[in-house]
Amino acid sequence: MDANETFGPTVYSYSRAQAIEDGFLVDVSATAREAWIKLPTVVTRHVWNECVEVPEKLKGQQDEAGRLRDVVNMAALALRAAVAVDHLTDRTAFSVRVRKAGGHRREQLVAVVGPGDTAQPVLTLMYPEDD
Repeated sequence: MDANETFGPTVYSYSRAQAIEDGFLVDVSATAREAWIKLPTVVTRHVWNECVEVPEKLKGQQDEAGRLRDVVNMAALALRAAVAVDHLTDRTAFSVRVRKAGGHRREQLVAVVGPGDTAQPVLTLMYPEDD
């Protein structure tokens, strides 16, 4: 018995590829590979806007590439630590300190491993409420 027989036909689906194309997710796999993350990796638009995009007052002092590396590297460290203590689950919490126009702020994020469009494992870096 397949899913259509059990639940009926799919009414609507929204793929990860569509979310990337629409800009709701930002593919950061190249930067993730630099941090030894092998899974295809995205950040949510929320994470991009709050943690990666450089505030107007800081332009010329910071760049998006460096801020993105900070987010990805902190996720990689948290994932490695979870593996080291045999506590790897589908959600791993981590934080990153982000410079804002008025100072610094610690952002609480999660790294979520789940199935991609073809059921292969993928990684999403997001705020807990972005789920």
